[in-house]
Amino acid sequence: MRPGQIIVLATPVFFLLIAIEFAVGRARARRGTGRDTYRLADALNSIGLGMLSQISAVLTGLLRIGIYSAVYSAVALFPLEAAKEFWTTWYGWLLALVFYDFCYYWLHRMGHESAVLWAAHVVHHQSQHYNLSTALRQTSSGALFSWIFYLPMAVAGVPPLVFGVVALIDLLYQFWVHTEQVGKLGWFDRWFCSPSNHRVHHAVNDNYLDRNYGGILIVWDRMFGTFREEDERCVYGTRGELRSWDPLWANAEVYWALARDSWHAKSWADKLRVWLKPPGWRPADVAARFPKPLFDIAKVTRYEPEVSLGVQWFAGLQFLLLVGCAVVFLWFSDVMPLPQAAVWLAALTASLWAIGGVLQGRLSVTEVLFIEAAALATASAALGIGWLHLVFKPLALAIAIFFAARRAMAAGTVTRFDGLLLTGLAASLAGDVLLMGPATLFVPGLVAFLLAHLAYIALFSMGVGMFPRRGVLAATLLIGAGMYAFLWLGGLPAALRIPVAAYVVVIACMAAQAIGRAAVLHATDPSARWVAVGACFFMLSDSLLATNRFVTPLPLASLWVLGTYYAAQMLIVRNARPKG
Repeated sequence: MRPGQIIVLATPVFFLLIAIEFAVGRARARRGTGRDTYRLADALNSIGLGMLSQISAVLTGLLRIGIYSAVYSAVALFPLEAAKEFWTTWYGWLLALVFYDFCYYWLHRMGHESAVLWAAHVVHHQSQHYNLSTALRQTSSGALFSWIFYLPMAVAGVPPLVFGVVALIDLLYQFWVHTEQVGKLGWFDRWFCSPSNHRVHHAVNDNYLDRNYGGILIVWDRMFGTFREEDERCVYGTRGELRSWDPLWANAEVYWALARDSWHAKSWADKLRVWLKPPGWRPADVAARFPKPLFDIAKVTRYEPEVSLGVQWFAGLQFLLLVGCAVVFLWFSDVMPLPQAAVWLAALTASLWAIGGVLQGRLSVTEVLFIEAAALATASAALGIGWLHLVFKPLALAIAIFFAARRAMAAGTVTRFDGLLLTGLAASLAGDVLLMGPATLFVPGLVAFLLAHLAYIALFSMGVGMFPRRGVLAATLLIGAGMYAFLWLGGLPAALRIPVAAYVVVIACMAAQAIGRAAVLHATDPSARWVAVGACFFMLSDSLLATNRFVTPLPLASLWVLGTYYAAQMLIVRNARPKG
């Protein structure tokens, strides 16, 4: 059985145990003998990060297993056959598990003592609650460096199969220790990682910080001086609080902070030290210029943005659908071609991000539906699932039109600005439908999008005039001319040269108008810059489409063409608003 299938089979067990823990916590809270440790948004965020970790591991896992296998084959200290015979005995398996746990201890410890490793591991600690869903909260970038700590096993001749199995056992064991519903366990706590021991590890209390790293055995911590017994109430989370349900930001926040500090550091040595020193270390000059408040545990508050019960139900149901999709993906992932896996990874990631956005109040339900429809339209086109594409490509723009119309009506009146935005979206929808048809409809589809861009030009000129930054117009026209020359030399059919030339001029003008508008309104309307970014995405999408159609086929062309196209439409429809 393949690793992905083992995770799938374990998933119902995970959810059953989560349900039992939730019920026990609720019952104890009602009796006053305990507390409910679950909040919907936090649990969905934790489980979603686990899903993201598992589906991304289809790609990143190759790094860990590939390097391990290469080292095992090239530099193992013992003859491979003799080593395999030893490590596959019952005592060999047991020793391999202990060996793995020892390596894991040092990986885990260094994950708290080196900033670049903490940047990956931090994901597991971000939740301010401690329950079984927290166990599933895993990083998507850990494979970048974690393989280094397991190379001693490869050198010792532990076969890749044995390594993979004991790694899975070590990981699965750690699930049950993430709970507040199990107290101290006496002698067991002295030898093994237990709920009590691991609660200490997740706490930000001064006495608990950076303690109890063991995965299965806690004896490593006792041997190397990192053990701490639970003797006061734990406060969970991280000292640099995440305060977000965004799964992408959860994975990127520390990397971004390190990159920013490294960029601002004056000394080249400090630029490197930022990544290698313990988390929280900052060069003196950077700390002076960009001070951060000291951590005060008394001021810690839980991040729980208020959303309506209806939004919570919507997010929960959408999340269940995503879990089903992820389960199907993981079942087949080990035999799925990498390009196909990458497409589904992108679609699932976009949907998880959208659900985080609606629970945080950053996105509306309609915007989430648009993102999900766009993700399915893009994935179905890239994978050649024709019937699915026929449904979701027009549906995505129809949802965008509904969003813009509903927003306009909610404001009390449909203005000229709203009319132009709706015209641009409607023309884009017409272009989408036409371009899904036979090749004879390419020019009508081109005309529809040309009309959409003309509507956007008129929209972006309101309140700022036509092309307020002439230098930007010259630049976008020059880029357009270069693209047109590239298409001409690449084999653009003679019959299409005039229509394509007109289209290139119009989209270059649209981008220039959006960028110029952002330059004029940068102080009064910061969202105008996102509209400009959307216009640039539009230009990029069309360039990719034309390159793929007329010059040379691009790998996963639909993923890049439609991904940038829907990003453009989302940025425009969400951020375009009248001046003042």
